[in-house]
Amino acid sequence: MTTMTEASVREFKMPDVGEGLTEAEILKWYVQVGDTVTDGQVVCEVETAKAAVELPIPYDGVVRELRFAEGTTVDVGTAIIAVDVSGGAAPEPAPAAPAEPAPAEEAEPQGRTPVLVGYGVAVSSTKRRPRKGSEAPAAAAAQAVQAELNGHGAAAPVKERPLAKPPVRKLAKDLGVDLALVTPSGPDGIITREDVHAAVAPAEPVAEAPAAVPAPAPAPAVAVYDSARETRIPVKGVRKATAQAMIGSAFTAPHVTEFVTVDVTRTMKLVEELKQDKEFQGLRVNPLLLIAKALLVAIKRNPEVNASWDEAAQEIVLKHYVNLGIAAATPRGLIVPNIKDAQDKTLPQLSAALGELVTTAREGKTSPAAMQGGTVTITNVGVFGVDTGTPILNPGESAILAVGAIKLQPWVHKGKVKPRQVTTLALSFDHRLVDGELGSKVLADVAAILEQPKRLISWA
Repeated sequence: MTTMTEASVREFKMPDVGEGLTEAEILKWYVQVGDTVTDGQVVCEVETAKAAVELPIPYDGVVRELRFAEGTTVDVGTAIIAVDVSGGAAPEPAPAAPAEPAPAEEAEPQGRTPVLVGYGVAVSSTKRRPRKGSEAPAAAAAQAVQAELNGHGAAAPVKERPLAKPPVRKLAKDLGVDLALVTPSGPDGIITREDVHAAVAPAEPVAEAPAAVPAPAPAPAVAVYDSARETRIPVKGVRKATAQAMIGSAFTAPHVTEFVTVDVTRTMKLVEELKQDKEFQGLRVNPLLLIAKALLVAIKRNPEVNASWDEAAQEIVLKHYVNLGIAAATPRGLIVPNIKDAQDKTLPQLSAALGELVTTAREGKTSPAAMQGGTVTITNVGVFGVDTGTPILNPGESAILAVGAIKLQPWVHKGKVKPRQVTTLALSFDHRLVDGELGSKVLADVAAILEQPKRLISWA
């Protein structure tokens, strides 16, 4: 069997399929050992902190090894599959003294179009970091020999920068750990998170030897869980990212939430009329469509609400575009894809974009790019029969509108109590960016449009 170190074998590494992602979980393999694959063929599906993504292989060959099982979380840059590209022929013997330190299996195919974000960097534009155990010891030995020849005795060894990924370096910096003093356990001498945590684990205090050694303290009781009545679910992927984002948002942005209850009877009538309109045939028409349009008009009338906070520069960044996020519940957790430049879309175009967004989210095919760059979000908790809520801001956004259930309720209309379609809206906003007056104006404008939809024409 061809070994993984031979020149005919190519290793495909986990790419960064999003922006700055550090790991992904392998959801499903589409190939097995012995299968023939071609350039561009999808070999597996992975789940990042943002979405599920299919990975294509960048060369032709025969699968020799699947490095990880389904359900395994793998760091970006780690080889996940090995492919023999020799076509069954014996590999050529490697030269005795290669001109380049990088082994042949590290070279990527040249002259091909990248098939995935984070992959396809030209070989000529990259320079590999020397591996521990190769150039560094050789340099140290050469320095020692030169020092001996000069009569200075043994020279100090060359100090090599410890190998660690950026997240690990940040962890070490936060914990005050010198990576040069950490013993690596990862492949090729790479320092892992576990190595850093082990370096800061408190050592057992050494007490001065007393006349009589006291008996050791009893070990703390280990928590016992009833596996027959409890189920533990690992938090990873989308759910893990959501939890971290909500913690960061809740404890960074000062939230304020305001509420308004509004008669949306006329809006519901307009929804039914649009469903019969030829211009909307084949499109998704529902109350959310008109609520989204109402929010876009309210932002146009109050543009200061569409902004973000730059902590580093201590500046407010006003956005002259609206990437409208729509919170979507999926089997993998809550995601918030957004409609790019929603402010420029007509009502039919907005309807088509909403339909595509919802369908893609339900199928688990939302791309990482679709969830980046949002400015304002709508969350429709009313579909679950809930009156309203106090939503937490999507990180980096200024406001989020929660829409409650639309119910038939007694309402004073034209001086008489009548049954009307009523809902409650809740607007949460970042109080660093939006004060009470501005937030109230935005919420009042949305309510006024839903009460009298003809304002979509006069205010747009």
